Amino acid sequence: MKYANKRDQKNIRKLTLIFSLIVLLVLIVVLGLSSLTAYILIEVGVIAKEDGIGASHIILFMAITSVALGTIISIIASRMILSPLNMVTSKIKSLANGNFGTRVDFDEIVSRMPSFLELSTVFNKLSEELQNTEMLRSDFINNFSHEFKTPIVSIAGFAKLLKKGNLTEEQKEQYITAIEEESMRLSYMATNVLNLTRIENQSILSDVTKFNVSEQIRSCILLLEPKWSKKAIDFQLELDEYTIVAGEELLKQVWINLIDNAIKFSNDEGAISIHAVEKKETLSISITNYGFDIPNEAMSRLFNKFYQADASHSSEGNGIGLAIVKKIIDLHSGSIEVESKDLAVTFTVTVPKIIY
Repeated sequence: MKYANKRDQKNIRKLTLIFSLIVLLVLIVVLGLSSLTAYILIEVGVIAKEDGIGASHIILFMAITSVALGTIISIIASRMILSPLNMVTSKIKSLANGNFGTRVDFDEIVSRMPSFLELSTVFNKLSEELQNTEMLRSDFINNFSHEFKTPIVSIAGFAKLLKKGNLTEEQKEQYITAIEEESMRLSYMATNVLNLTRIENQSILSDVTKFNVSEQIRSCILLLEPKWSKKAIDFQLELDEYTIVAGEELLKQVWINLIDNAIKFSNDEGAISIHAVEKKETLSISITNYGFDIPNEAMSRLFNKFYQADASHSSEGNGIGLAIVKKIIDLHSGSIEVESKDLAVTFTVTVPKIIY
C-alpha cells in the first residue's frame, strides 16, 4: 500500500511537470515569435533603436524576464488546475479500495464551475449508491445466514426427536410435516440465490417458446396453494386466453415471485386480483394485493438486490425475488411498475407479445 501511494504521488508530480512544460513551451514559442517580430520591426526602422543598449539586448532581457515570470505563473496555474483532478484521482482510488464513504468536496471557487460541480455530484451519488448496496449486502448476508440456519436447526431438532422414538402417530406426523416445510423453505432460499446468479450472468434471452401465459399464471397460483389456503385468500382473475412468444421458464419465475409477494402482504381472508390488458404489440399483467402500503422512500429501491421494504424482517423473504423479476423483465425488453395507494399495492408487468 505504501509503495502504491508513493507511485501515485510520483505519477501526480509527473503529470504536473508535463502540464507545466507544455504551458512553458507554448509561452516560449509565443515569446520567440513576439521577439522576432519586434526585432524585424526595429531592423526595418518601424521601431527606433534605443540609445546605449542595443535592440537585441532589450529583446533578450524581455524574453528572459517573460520566460521566468511565465514559468512561475505556469507552475502556479498548473497546480491550481490539476489539484482538483489529482483529488478526484485519489478519491477514485479510495473508492476502488472499498471505502464507500468517500466523497468529493471541491473548494468554493472550483465548485462554482459547472463541470466540476457535475463531477462532484455524480461521484458522490455513485459513492452513496455503492455504500447503500454494501450495507444491503451486509444485511442480506446476516439475515440470510440467520434464515438459513433456523430451518437447519429445526430439521435437526425434529430428526433427533423422531430418532428417540416413543412418539404418538400424531406427533410423528407433526414433526415430519415440520421437517418437510423447513426443507422446502431451505430449497426456496437456495433456488432464489442460484437463480439470481444465473440470470445476472445472462445477457440475451434464450429458450424462447410460444405458450399460453394465462394458463401459466393459473398454474403458478396452484403451486402456491398451501400459502394462500392458509390465509384463506380469494383470487379474482380477469384473464382471457393470451398466447405470447417469450422465455416461458423465466416468466414463470416472475409470476411466482409476484404472486408469492402478494400472498405474503395480504390480510387473512383478503383478496388478490389479477387482470390483463392486451395491446397491439404488448401484454400487461397487473397483480394487486390489499391490506398494506409501501412507504414512499422504499418505492425507488424495491428492485435493488437484497433490499426489503419490511425493515423489521417480520415477513419471510431475503430481498432477492424482486431483483430477479426486474432482471427477467429487462431481458424481455419489457417494464415493471409498482403503485401503492389506499392500502392496495399493484405490480404491473408489460412484455412484448412476441420476442424476436
